[in-house]
Amino acid sequence: MYQRTIRQSVSLSGIGLHSGKAVHLKIGPAPANFGIVFHVVGHPEPIPAAPESVVDSHYATTVGRNGTRIQTVEHLMAAAAGLGIDNLDVTVDGVEIPAGDGSAKPFVSLLNSAGRTTHSTQRRPIVIPHPIHAGGGGRWIQIVPSDVFRISYTLDHEHPAIGTLALSCVPSEKMFVEDFAPARTYGLLKDLGQLRRNGLARGGSLENAVVVGPRGVLNGLRYRDEFVRHKILDLIGDLALLGRPVVGHVIARNAGHDLNFQLVLGIQRALGLERCPAGAALRVAATRDAVDGFAPATA
Repeated sequence: MYQRTIRQSVSLSGIGLHSGKAVHLKIGPAPANFGIVFHVVGHPEPIPAAPESVVDSHYATTVGRNGTRIQTVEHLMAAAAGLGIDNLDVTVDGVEIPAGDGSAKPFVSLLNSAGRTTHSTQRRPIVIPHPIHAGGGGRWIQIVPSDVFRISYTLDHEHPAIGTLALSCVPSEKMFVEDFAPARTYGLLKDLGQLRRNGLARGGSLENAVVVGPRGVLNGLRYRDEFVRHKILDLIGDLALLGRPVVGHVIARNAGHDLNFQLVLGIQRALGLERCPAGAALRVAATRDAVDGFAPATA
């Protein structure tokens, strides 16, 4: 299997789920072995989507470098992984990826509209040789050897509208697009005030999240088990930080971004994976054309 990128640049505007700020996103093609690299307008240094770039993994996955941050990258990362796209050049005019409808569906549509092209360079899957574990008690995640990429996830929540949900799958592209990409992020109405006091969920609304009130879901579900499907969606996006497809069986219970990231680090350590070659991204970034004012400022 060979690496892929998109054929042409595409753009999307919206507000950040947590920041509540307007943001414009531009995604362009990238060469083989580039990976997914983020740029923030006005800041010259690129931010590779790699474990070394993660600066926060609570409530969302945030990447950054030298004080520059981009929040909530997981849904875009999941869309790229689900469509088998390895290399993208992403520019953000803001501090967060647009929320869209709270799922990966808008990013799947955006990337599909750009078309896909195949490089002549082969992918290098990460084959899991032995079990790797993170967490404990009622919240944990592990990956064990398998011939395919499989996810088995159990979500056990005290709210009766969520309850206990379990799902196991071998996600194909078709399954990802139809069964996981549309699953939205969710939150409890009672937690909204505290989240906003902590600088989170300031852009959250019934338009971009499933909101669970005291008596149940306020704005309907796309799937009966949408909550656990979104957990799997986030997991796919966080694993994509490794930059290569994973061959192994992920088994999780009540994990979230932080435990997903701990698993990513565990895989990286166990296999001795090399650090992301940010210098290559810098060289390619320097050759980009300034389209629609989206080239990052030079030093």
